[in-house]
Amino acid sequence: MKQFTLSLAFFLCFSLTFANDGYKLWLQYYPFENAEHEASCLPYFLKISVVGNSQTISVIKEEIEIAAEGFFAKKHKPEFQQNPDARLWIGTIESVPANLQAAWKSELSQITEEGYWIKSQAGRLYIIGKTDKGLLYGTFGFLKAVQTRTPLDGFEILENPKIQLRLLNHWDNLNRTVERGYAGFSIWNWHRLPKHIDQQYIDYARANASIGINGVSVTNVNANALVLTPEYLEKAKALADAFRPYGIKVYLTARFNAPMILDNLPTADPLHPAVQQWWKNKAKEIYGYIPDFGGFLVKADSEGQPGPHNYGRTQAEGANMLAEAVKPFGGIVMWRAFVYNEKTPTDRIRQAYDEFKPLDGKFRENVIVQVKNGPLDFQPREPFHPLFGAMPKTPLMMEFQITKEYLGQDTHWVNLASMWREILDADTYAEGKGSTVSKVLQGKVHPYSLTGIAGVANIGTDRNWTGHPTAQADWYAFGKLAWNPDADVDRIATDWIKMTFMQDQDFINTTKGIMMKSYPILVEYMTPLGLHHIMARSHHWGPGPWVTGGGREDWTATYYHRATKDSIGFDRTAGGSNALAQYAPEWEKAWGNPSTISLDYLLWFHRVPWDFELSTGNTLWNEMALRYQRGVEGARWMEGQWIQLEGKIDPERYQHIASFLRIQVEEAVWWRDSCLLYFQQFSGKPLPQSVEKPLHDLNYYLNFKRNFVPGI
Repeated sequence: MKQFTLSLAFFLCFSLTFANDGYKLWLQYYPFENAEHEASCLPYFLKISVVGNSQTISVIKEEIEIAAEGFFAKKHKPEFQQNPDARLWIGTIESVPANLQAAWKSELSQITEEGYWIKSQAGRLYIIGKTDKGLLYGTFGFLKAVQTRTPLDGFEILENPKIQLRLLNHWDNLNRTVERGYAGFSIWNWHRLPKHIDQQYIDYARANASIGINGVSVTNVNANALVLTPEYLEKAKALADAFRPYGIKVYLTARFNAPMILDNLPTADPLHPAVQQWWKNKAKEIYGYIPDFGGFLVKADSEGQPGPHNYGRTQAEGANMLAEAVKPFGGIVMWRAFVYNEKTPTDRIRQAYDEFKPLDGKFRENVIVQVKNGPLDFQPREPFHPLFGAMPKTPLMMEFQITKEYLGQDTHWVNLASMWREILDADTYAEGKGSTVSKVLQGKVHPYSLTGIAGVANIGTDRNWTGHPTAQADWYAFGKLAWNPDADVDRIATDWIKMTFMQDQDFINTTKGIMMKSYPILVEYMTPLGLHHIMARSHHWGPGPWVTGGGREDWTATYYHRATKDSIGFDRTAGGSNALAQYAPEWEKAWGNPSTISLDYLLWFHRVPWDFELSTGNTLWNEMALRYQRGVEGARWMEGQWIQLEGKIDPERYQHIASFLRIQVEEAVWWRDSCLLYFQQFSGKPLPQSVEKPLHDLNYYLNFKRNFVPGI
């Protein structure tokens, strides 16, 4: 009995010591693995000089204290003092000692408003920025180096963000539900605001600052006009005050017909003087609450949202009205290009280009048009949006979806940075070869006055923030790519693994191997060969290639795959919708021939007979079946790789990921079986021998339903 009691006590102690629910994200600040490394880093944490006195400077000191407590297991507490000879010196350019100002003139001149320079010299480490915000980013850069066990002797890095606006877009509703949210409810507890600032808000701001995010839109693009009332502006002010020390501005979504809803104006026509004045008054009111309010994010004329089309006006006229209202205060308008009218189009993916391209140059200077990464709707794989490179006179910003609406939602492990890398590296040919989407966003192809990247957040009240522990990597990677769209996603993954889990090289290699292969694996068991929008209706969880009918044809799967007994695919060449003509001639040539197009986009641009022989030597039907099978095998491989890591990390996170991988494998089989059975009705061909027989018949999948799927 005594032995059992001691064993139980040890187990409880071990569990309490090592339990990890993922709340700390990539800011774990684990103790050092060996005394030598600890000894080499300790001097930088004992006596520290942080020059200045502001809320951001206080945040810097607090973060260093939090990190030191983790790194040194509470054995050493930093001492802050105004001492130019401190081993760690943090200050703005103007506070750099005169002798060093001269020696470092070239490097200091390169630091931009939010940038920083970390310089190791003569046993000291200097973190220098142009502003306190730059110092905050530099401090997190220093702490990342310690977390990833980068040697500090000789360490030097100069980092400037390549994108100005780096935002999270929350699709959070005022009732705390989250549209396309799979990690619990909204973290914004509006009922407790403004009097209570939850610790999660502070930790949220810390996490965002650590990866360079400088703005958040806190409410859903399907906007509720109530957020513009004094009741909610007071609450938004409380969030803005909490975020400001971390360099984060608050933005709000504006419902286009708010003047009618809130003050009973008879119209929301953007050219009506009373409407224009209403928005000017509202802007003045908002800035009275939040002096550094970032501006508005607007979804208009899309999916039932009101907009300028209701009054026969253009998107530019709608955006410009709001831009004029916030311009005196330094605000901006982010106007989403995701628009389509009430009539089903010939080809949905043409609409944004057709509507916005003629308006190039007609938007106010403080308007930036927010464009989804692809022309449809965050599908597992889409070609880049043709608007990128097509609007030289209008700043465009990227909209990525961090939450996995169409990619397994909360249970599938897929490294979104791999998908984003494909899009960012795509060449628009706007100004000749090399005019990549990344360069367009940075204003290097066209001289944009505003640059930006936004991500639809995957954050909720789950203790690990994102539902799936590995979905934290998508939040992290988004911030890093928003800071630098040319960043190496392999390095981003390595850093995230080290900071989130451990330094063990076998664990890093195995986990990164899973991450780097997860995206193509998911595409193969969901939408191979350019298939798209074949998810279930409304909630988009699981397969639904049979979805047809209803209020809008372009909300169905059959609208996109168009399968018949002869062929499958959407003809977007000159013989079809001619959406291909929205791209540069180089892409028209590369994608215009079904015999030479990348198979990744085959059925996106072409209708192809089932027995058409592909470059792989397989017929279209056999290739489709083999790819679905390969996707299932890939999911099983991911699970097998992870199982090998049992015992390497804390059991809480290990088991959480392992259980989700089991779900992922089961759902990969579900995708394969249901899609192949459905499409086999049209092809009339048997499955290749190496493709496993479906577990059920088609009728089973057609009648399978799941109630109350989250995130709708």
